[in-house]
Amino acid sequence: MHSTPPRDPASDQLLAPGNSALLLIDYQPPQISTVRSIYTGDLVNNVVALTRTARTFGLPIVLSTVNVSTGVNADTIPQLRGILEGVPSIDRTSINAWEDDDFLAAVRAADRRKLIIGALWTEACLLFPTLDAMAEGYEVYPVVDAVGGTTREAHEAALARMYQAGARPTSWNSVACELQRDWNRSETVKGFRQNTIAHHAAWGWYLALAEEGTRMMGD
Repeated sequence: MHSTPPRDPASDQLLAPGNSALLLIDYQPPQISTVRSIYTGDLVNNVVALTRTARTFGLPIVLSTVNVSTGVNADTIPQLRGILEGVPSIDRTSINAWEDDDFLAAVRAADRRKLIIGALWTEACLLFPTLDAMAEGYEVYPVVDAVGGTTREAHEAALARMYQAGARPTSWNSVACELQRDWNRSETVKGFRQNTIAHHAAWGWYLALAEEGTRMMGD
């Protein structure tokens, strides 16, 4: 077994730890609670797994919220905030994060041309910065199983608009596998496996809870 040498991140067409950044936008209680295109448990579980993956591979992370400092909205959900130690939160008033100077400065400071994006909702806070980032020459990878819209139709229409503009859809597990790429890269194998185990453990707990609720309703 002879793997090829790791590629130069600057010319690698695939996501790699040296060419990618993760943007997380508006994972706050009001947005989470109004998503209808994906089950809440799935959404939270998937974005947590995505974020843990980014931390395992040392990706720059830009975290942003909307209207926390004005007192309108609560901050980032604790499931995410708890694994983002040391990552500052950039609060905005703009719906489109790309129209906030501090957010733009953080993205540019990351100095990565491949942007992996999770945001709520799909039809607004994911769609708008995705279109703007691509207009500036970034490659954008919406993580379709870690985002959600207020309706399935709104979610799917926004994704279609992004795809037509050149966005590159992906999933949290695809991101993880693309970053790992080869099992002989031993420094991240343990984290990769722990993230996967934690994701499936959380999913199993969620299923058990749902099944118990269904049973009680039937009693």
